[in-house]
Amino acid sequence: MTSLRQIQANRRNALKSTGPITPEGKERSRCNAVRHGLTAETVIAVLESSADYQAFEAAVISDYNAETAVERELVLRLASVLWRLRRATGMETAIFDSATEDTRSLFEARPVSTFNFDTKASIAEGFLQLAAQPTFALDRLCRYEAVLWRQARQIVFILDSLRRRRRERNRPTFPFSFRATGR
Repeated sequence: MTSLRQIQANRRNALKSTGPITPEGKERSRCNAVRHGLTAETVIAVLESSADYQAFEAAVISDYNAETAVERELVLRLASVLWRLRRATGMETAIFDSATEDTRSLFEARPVSTFNFDTKASIAEGFLQLAAQPTFALDRLCRYEAVLWRQARQIVFILDSLRRRRRERNRPTFPFSFRATGR
């Protein structure tokens, strides 16, 4: 059981640790938890352009004619998920580029038409180098991509079901039914 003296001492110590005070320190600490950006819901200012994201978000919004607040939120969430999938693709490209950097100079002087066994072998060699790394970067990236794709599918499914429901509600009903009379 914690004594009253310990509680008071903890409160005094907590007053001394208030975090960053300067605007630069606050800005720096804002990104403390960002490791790879795949779970970041927003634009990573150092790596991405807010204007590019806003244009992308506007394009996704224009694809869906959201009529309710729930639909609008789902469309915004879909844009965020798709943006993070684009980020993951860029990361995958950068990972493969870094793994195949040593062998790239061998193929830069060759024409494109010579994409043959040697080129494929160097890509495979780069993949094997990545697979042998202790950090398993590709494994982690694939897991995040799978989660993002699953979220995107769920959002699209929900948006489609909301649209179907709205169409059924707006379908005109007839006061009588049409039946075959047997004539």
